[in-house]
Amino acid sequence: MYTGAQSIKRKSHMKRELYRCRYLYLLVALPVIYFIIFKYTPMYGLIIAFENFKIRKGYFGSDWVGLKHFAKYLTDPGFWVLVKNTLLLSFWQILVVFPVPILFALFVNELPGKHFRNLVQNVSYLPHFISVVVVVSMLTMFCSKDGLINDIIAAFGGERTSFMLQSGSFRPLYVISELWQNMGWSAIIYISALSGVDVQLYEAAKMDGAGRLKQMRHITFPSILPTITTMFILQMGRIMNISFDKVLLMQNPATYEVSDIISTYVYRRGLEGSQYSYAAAIDLFSSVINLFMLCSTNAISKSMGQNGLW
Repeated sequence: MYTGAQSIKRKSHMKRELYRCRYLYLLVALPVIYFIIFKYTPMYGLIIAFENFKIRKGYFGSDWVGLKHFAKYLTDPGFWVLVKNTLLLSFWQILVVFPVPILFALFVNELPGKHFRNLVQNVSYLPHFISVVVVVSMLTMFCSKDGLINDIIAAFGGERTSFMLQSGSFRPLYVISELWQNMGWSAIIYISALSGVDVQLYEAAKMDGAGRLKQMRHITFPSILPTITTMFILQMGRIMNISFDKVLLMQNPATYEVSDIISTYVYRRGLEGSQYSYAAAIDLFSSVINLFMLCSTNAISKSMGQNGLW
């Protein structure tokens, strides 16, 4: 009798809590429904990576071929070129694009005056809302032979050149455009973390004679280190995913040797070549690598005493 009464009381309490927080659960339901419909439900379609998929036969009527498409991809002469190009772009993103928003957030945090700080933040956010098509169009205009960059080079006696047609310029231009477009937006989470730092810590440090650099080193940076660690783990989980639309818009036959990455190769084989099973196998292979890197980085972070995702 006691257990039954306790169970009834617990259910009644749960109903009251559900009703009290109904609007919060409704708010959470929207992204949950989105992920279920667009992320989890389509996952059963991964079966085509192990089939010779035919649209007319469907998922369950197509011939089963096992790991045939994976073996074909791994033995493809261009496999290592695709992997190299993808990893190099990811490496430069981690080396340049990832740490700069952190430095920018620290810079914004040290700016005097609330209004001036808000102005700098708002201006830095704006490029994120510019379409990738527009960004690449601007990049093409600035880097063309008659563009602004070549005008500056010519003014100093240099020779005009079309940077977009040079394979050596592709990666620097991609990284610079990514940095310009996403620096301010990526810094939001670090600025938010900085706003939660206890002001009394800074006041105590000032009383001990610590200047701004020492305060930043011993208070500010350690306070946002858990956030940095989490974002780094997530970044490593996307190591095989590069901004497909930007690469596709920037690349041309003159830069294929350095600009052709896994996602553009999947696009050509899957949508243009109608090799759906082969493209699905390649994408699944990349996702497995991403999952491995995510779990490995998370494990390394926890072994070093830092926080992890789980």
